[in-house]
Amino acid sequence: MYSLLLAIIYLAFVSLGLPDALVGAGWPVMYQDLGVPVAFAGIVTMIIASGTIISSLGSERITRRYGVGAVTAASVGLTAAALVGFSFAGSFWMLCLWAVPYGLGAGVVDAALNNYVALHYAARHMNWLHSFWGVGASISPFIMGYVLGAGQGWGNAFWVVGIVQAAFTVVLIASLPLWGRAVPASATLPAGEPDDAQDRRGEDVGPVPLVQALRIPGVVSILVAFFAYCALESTSILWASTYLVEDRGITPATAAAFASLFLLGITGGRFLAGFFADRVGDRRLLRGGFITVGLGAVMLALPVETPLLALVGLVVAGLGCAPIYPAIIHSTPANFGHRNSQAIIGIQMAAAYTGSTLAPPLFGVLVTWAGSWTFPLFLLALVALGLLMSERLNHLVTRRV
Repeated sequence: MYSLLLAIIYLAFVSLGLPDALVGAGWPVMYQDLGVPVAFAGIVTMIIASGTIISSLGSERITRRYGVGAVTAASVGLTAAALVGFSFAGSFWMLCLWAVPYGLGAGVVDAALNNYVALHYAARHMNWLHSFWGVGASISPFIMGYVLGAGQGWGNAFWVVGIVQAAFTVVLIASLPLWGRAVPASATLPAGEPDDAQDRRGEDVGPVPLVQALRIPGVVSILVAFFAYCALESTSILWASTYLVEDRGITPATAAAFASLFLLGITGGRFLAGFFADRVGDRRLLRGGFITVGLGAVMLALPVETPLLALVGLVVAGLGCAPIYPAIIHSTPANFGHRNSQAIIGIQMAAAYTGSTLAPPLFGVLVTWAGSWTFPLFLLALVALGLLMSERLNHLVTRRV
């Protein structure tokens, strides 16, 4: 039963990733069909991320009431309905309308699943599970590229992914009896975490208030680091295709496929990281990840005629991104305690989606003002912020222990 539930969670992570790159991959064509400026891509992602922020902050109470399995199934079903709605959107305002349920569905399930895995599974499983997110996120640009290359409308790509999400929902509903039985609530508590004796005895101590969680030393630092990471990830997913088309002269269909190299780098990197994550540790994975993303951004920025170096740079940046998200989430119980982990992970999701909300439209303004060539420089600034804040957290945790 333990292995079966693990397979179901793998599937859930694939479903989490599937829709994430669709708008970015199709936007070079979508904005022209919808008759809006190119910078309007940031509005769509802002609405999606705003929904996730709201639902992430309420994730602890919702998960406590309904359980992780039910929340996961309902959330995936909501995103399936939203994607089908995207496929019929003939105007920009309709796209914005369907972005609301998509965002609300994504936030709760993200926080609930990540906390469940952080508490019950080792670091290697966290990396492998998030590599399955990358599988889903890497597949969708290829779907969009195939649809555009075949001369079909971009809405068909959203329709296909929406139907796949609906099928995932059916599987998740069938798995509901497994949740809560396959793995005990305190099966694997990270070594060295702060005292949480009430949780260890199985006592329900109730939700952790937001203000109380924010006062824990180091929480603000990791929120800023997570903000920076998700800002650079979402900016890369949304704007990499546009950068390749406008700055490197690649056709839209080819750029949609090549932009998936960033996501393939994340996917492959998380799979590889799973083999040594337990030995290396979350702290070193986080530090090395930010440094590697910086290297990839430098490769993107180099002014060479061939686009090959930029494509390699996307892969390197993706490889650097690979361990950052899993390391931040998996280290949360160890850094802040089992008792506080669900509340803090919910706040982390909110900070992450705040980065996803603000960064893409901010870069859209930058593109309009200065041009898409600023893409690598924007990424480098976010890398510096994330590295600084994560190192500050490490210092605070070391001093406390």
